[in-house]
Amino acid sequence: MEKVILTGANGFIGRQTLVSLLERNYEVHAVSNTEPTADLIFENVIWHQANLLEKSEVEKLCRKIKATHLLHFAWYVEHGKFWNAPENKNWLDASIYLTEKFKLNGGKRIVIAGTCAEYEWGKDEILSEENTPLKSQNFYGECKLELQKSIADLEVSQAWGRIFFLFGEYEHPNRLISSVINSLLKNDAAECSHGGQIRDFMYVGDVADAFAALLDSNIQGAVNIGSGKPHTIKEIVLKTANILNRSEKVLFGKIPSPENEPKSIVADTNRLRNELNWREKHGVSKGLERTINYWKNYESNN
Repeated sequence: MEKVILTGANGFIGRQTLVSLLERNYEVHAVSNTEPTADLIFENVIWHQANLLEKSEVEKLCRKIKATHLLHFAWYVEHGKFWNAPENKNWLDASIYLTEKFKLNGGKRIVIAGTCAEYEWGKDEILSEENTPLKSQNFYGECKLELQKSIADLEVSQAWGRIFFLFGEYEHPNRLISSVINSLLKNDAAECSHGGQIRDFMYVGDVADAFAALLDSNIQGAVNIGSGKPHTIKEIVLKTANILNRSEKVLFGKIPSPENEPKSIVADTNRLRNELNWREKHGVSKGLERTINYWKNYESNN
């Protein structure tokens, strides 16, 4: 049985990835800086509490596990702050060190979560791994892109998943879809921008499964992790509101949009669909229903 180190294992994407990795017969070594909750305890998942910003803890972890695979999600992702936070540089340095120690201890394949923010937004309506220029307009994207460049010469199999716009259970309550759901569950108005922006949304459970499939493949280089389907924000918000039968509570044009905001950010999914031969298990509609049910249960239990 091959061993995988999964960082950020109790995070938004990481926690969803556990089952997908187990289905692919990995022994999962889940790494977090906090103890796992009861719902994340599975057979063949071994939890390790470690601070990945501490070199001594990273060295000890890699030496102890001697994993064959590394799936790296851990990063600074504080909502509203992470785009240009100085912590991004700390995670860039820590991630380079982690990959080096992983390889030193026998590691064979690395897959890391990148971001669509590595691309030059506004250049192309459909963002392609092969053709769209790489030119991030925020520090988060810059550091992710620098990480990919820094480990490119590491003599180990590696792939890079560029995530587009995701949503789902355990998302920060102030992010778009969760904030709309929570407002409507309270029967409050859900204030939004004009909603004409075209974006590529994917349910977090599908994102997690795509990463597990990517790890389990031999594909090299960048792969867009998105649906490839253009939706306006207005479409997604109204679809959410219609499930809750509260579309009249949605107020568009109440929140200003950033200047020079790109009209379209949508993934070219040719590599994901045709090379990896991967398909979504849930899709947007089922993902929205699962997210709504999560917040309903959250509200009733708190």
